Amino acid sequence: MTDYPHLLRPLDLGFTTLKNRVLMGSMHTNLEERGDWNRVAEFYATRARGDVGLMVTGGMAPNREGGVFPGAAGLFTPQDIANHRVVTERVHDAGGKIAMQILHAGRYAYGKECVAPSPIKSPISPFPPRELDEEGIEKQIADIATSAARAREAGYDGVEVMGSEGYFLNQFLVAHTNKRTDRWGGSYENRMRLPVEVVRRVRAAVGADFIVIYRLSMIDLVPDGSTFDEVVTLAQAIEAAGASILNTGIGWHEARIPTIATSVPRAAFAWVTKKLMGKVAIPLITSNRINTPEVAEEVLASGCADMVSLARPFLADPDFVAKAARGQSHLIAPCIACNQACLDHTFAGKVSSCLVNPRAGFETELVVEKTAAPRRVAVVGAGPAGLSAAITAAERGHSVTLFDKAAEIGGQLNMAKRVPGKEEFHGLVDWFAAKLAETGVEQRLGAEAAPEALEGFDAVIVATGVLPRDPGIPGQDHPSVKGYVDVLRHGAEVGKRVVIVGAGGIGFDVAEFLVTEDSPTESLPDWMREWGVADPSEVRSGLAPEGPQPDEAVRDVVLLQRKAERPGKRLGKTTGWIHRAALKMKGVEMRGGVNYERIDDAGLHVSYGEARERPEVIACDTIVLCAGQVSERSLADTLIAKGIETHVIGGADVAAELDAKRAIDQGVRLAAAL
Repeated sequence: MTDYPHLLRPLDLGFTTLKNRVLMGSMHTNLEERGDWNRVAEFYATRARGDVGLMVTGGMAPNREGGVFPGAAGLFTPQDIANHRVVTERVHDAGGKIAMQILHAGRYAYGKECVAPSPIKSPISPFPPRELDEEGIEKQIADIATSAARAREAGYDGVEVMGSEGYFLNQFLVAHTNKRTDRWGGSYENRMRLPVEVVRRVRAAVGADFIVIYRLSMIDLVPDGSTFDEVVTLAQAIEAAGASILNTGIGWHEARIPTIATSVPRAAFAWVTKKLMGKVAIPLITSNRINTPEVAEEVLASGCADMVSLARPFLADPDFVAKAARGQSHLIAPCIACNQACLDHTFAGKVSSCLVNPRAGFETELVVEKTAAPRRVAVVGAGPAGLSAAITAAERGHSVTLFDKAAEIGGQLNMAKRVPGKEEFHGLVDWFAAKLAETGVEQRLGAEAAPEALEGFDAVIVATGVLPRDPGIPGQDHPSVKGYVDVLRHGAEVGKRVVIVGAGGIGFDVAEFLVTEDSPTESLPDWMREWGVADPSEVRSGLAPEGPQPDEAVRDVVLLQRKAERPGKRLGKTTGWIHRAALKMKGVEMRGGVNYERIDDAGLHVSYGEARERPEVIACDTIVLCAGQVSERSLADTLIAKGIETHVIGGADVAAELDAKRAIDQGVRLAAAL
């Protein structure tokens, strides 16, 4: 008996059977481009051992002009085929199945050779594309079909043809990017000709007994996108052309609506896939923000799809399916959809990994093995750095005692989880608690760890975190002044008019907390209204005609920073725009280049620029200080002076924004080498 009968049920495709209804969706990891094929193979094989039904690789370019960036990986030579065979053989030995995604970027390709249906530059790329002629279009079709044939030769079980997210095939489908007047443009019948012909040629190239997935854009979320009737028409044509499965794509990359960030409700777009159910006979996969077995089971049980796609959750925990099958869902490391170590790394040219699981993408490098020499280890600080170190050290066989002066674990995660849109952090703290129990870490909470109490340990890991930095503003002892810890952790009373000093990640979090009464992340209808998402069967492309309609802000907030740059510029590459847009919709005023002169009964006195010009008083009821952090390492210094083996990690090592990514990575790496 299982709690997830729909999720764990096999899927018969006729010529092959998938062991369950879980797809590991495509993620570009930047591993293939590094040429270490053992490392690539181990990344996928690790997830195959976790019993996922089918995996899809990151996008492989069918030709040079279609690569997402210059030098993007693809199957261009016999050596490429041999390299990919290392991956497929390792996956098959692990009992898994794997498909290769064929991704032609079109005008999204970050290079001067990019091509498109029409010479219209993308707003997210500096390169104007070249308009393809008839011969050029034939070359793209042939190259995609050849790529599929080579994937079969390399041992893949199938291919996924990327036709969504605003990439090449999607660009032909909509009048937004296709201004042609020949047989590839104009009417929808003409505009859908290319994706249908691609699928037909791919099927002819690979034969009948090979999985062909088509990634279909279900809701474009850009102006002049597809209507839902057009989506249905295309889906039926793609089925007739020979596709085995249709996978859901949501939103173009240039869309100004978040689709996978942590503030997006779980399974936020499953209802869109459900609208296509029954209109085609081949299986449908739904995707986006499905990150627990419970959510996945509900999506399938309610008839939204035949299969679910989870991508980043398999970075967080490669054993997602196996743990669900064993009844251990509480031990699944949760994807919190933060994008910090996955998508932000991808777009920075780094190896994609995971904030929660820094071993993702580093399986051959960051190895956690049982120690031959167990030690008594003390960990001081139960924030993300200390928790990850304690759990990893215990998994290796060390005897670990965890100290924290707070009565609960989590450290600054307990502030993050109070911020609207960051509710996923509740699950992260719960998972840490489950792992502490599973690994047998002794917990001594609610009492400060005195240096004398640590002298009997073989090693001490100090993860005492950070303290708020004192900005030194004259008059900051005024009763109107609060610290961000007072507001987020202790529930300090805050007035109607608020000035926030500091516009880093914490400043943005505090602003979101103070302007929001009811988190839209907790209510799909509210979230859709806030961002202007509509039913695509009623409104073309799913864009509400009235646009975003957020709830009125519960406070008037001014967000200030010293740096003379746009506030929020240094937030995450793929999520910063969301935070800026959300606060702008709430009427938050943001200013840079501010000098803080003094605080008194009139409010915050400021000036601007190096010359301290335009003096002004910002009248307010409350001033919240979010002016950075300093390391809390007094304990570490005392222990080092006593000659005790001491390791300092997390905020105690480097004071930065609430950087859980760096903290967890440090904790795991230290414990793996201890």
